[in-house]
Amino acid sequence: MAKKEYSFYPGCSSQEGASSSNYMVSVATLCQELDIKLNEIPDWNCCAASIGYGGGGELPRLALSARNIALSEQHNAGQDIVATCAACWLSTREAAERFQHNKTLYEGAQTALGEAGLKLENNTPVRHMVEVLIEDIGYEEIQSKVKKPLEGIKIAGYVGCQTNRPFGIDGESYENPLYLDKMVEAVGADSVPTYEKKVQCCGGALAFSEPDKSQEMIKGIIEAAYDHGADMIATPCPLCQANVEIYQDQINAKYSTKFEMPVVYYAQLMDVAFGRNGKDSALDRQIIKAKKLDDIAK
Repeated sequence: MAKKEYSFYPGCSSQEGASSSNYMVSVATLCQELDIKLNEIPDWNCCAASIGYGGGGELPRLALSARNIALSEQHNAGQDIVATCAACWLSTREAAERFQHNKTLYEGAQTALGEAGLKLENNTPVRHMVEVLIEDIGYEEIQSKVKKPLEGIKIAGYVGCQTNRPFGIDGESYENPLYLDKMVEAVGADSVPTYEKKVQCCGGALAFSEPDKSQEMIKGIIEAAYDHGADMIATPCPLCQANVEIYQDQINAKYSTKFEMPVVYYAQLMDVAFGRNGKDSALDRQIIKAKKLDDIAK
């Protein structure tokens, strides 16, 4: 019997072959080490974080998240909903809170769900995976699992914007959240608590519509990490991870920089520190190799 069980909403980008499948692999490994069981919500659907604001309307967007919540309540009753993706967490939690405070939206969602034979109770907490690690597991428990401390590696914790606002992580500052820094320290690495770009937006979907603007923002995020002597950047957000990693070649060509900054997930740091190999930690799926982690993971 697992120590902790949660109803899991993986989201589109974590599927095999998708942009953050490495995130899902590393989280699965992390859960094995910490005795966490994630029960996937059957027949889940997209949360509409990327396309829901494109003209589809407020209720249809929220109703998509309502369906996931209703399915969770039906199949994984009594279990908190947990998402690894920052956008999925934000969309699902926003929907749940909007329904609590807006009777019209709630009744509209119920009507839509009723057509599929579903009903929304909307009494289930919606949490990000980092909340589970901080609040239910704790830094001391994480530290106790470390077999290979990440000594000598300096890591800039890039929180991004979606896990920081509007909800944020309970007890954390909006301007300078420290939970990633504490996670970094728990696995034996050196954190950068004064990293001034830790909550700056990476440009999100502007990477497609207005790439010049997005890449300028990403450039500042990477430069600040280098300025602090960081060996790599760690993040809890799939879109942040993708944007800050994959556009470095284009930024180098545009600005005559020589960026080669690895961008990893907090879960990968923990996996390596817990003694797991590069494949289990999904380090083999990095575009920019995190060589210092690879060396420890061997």
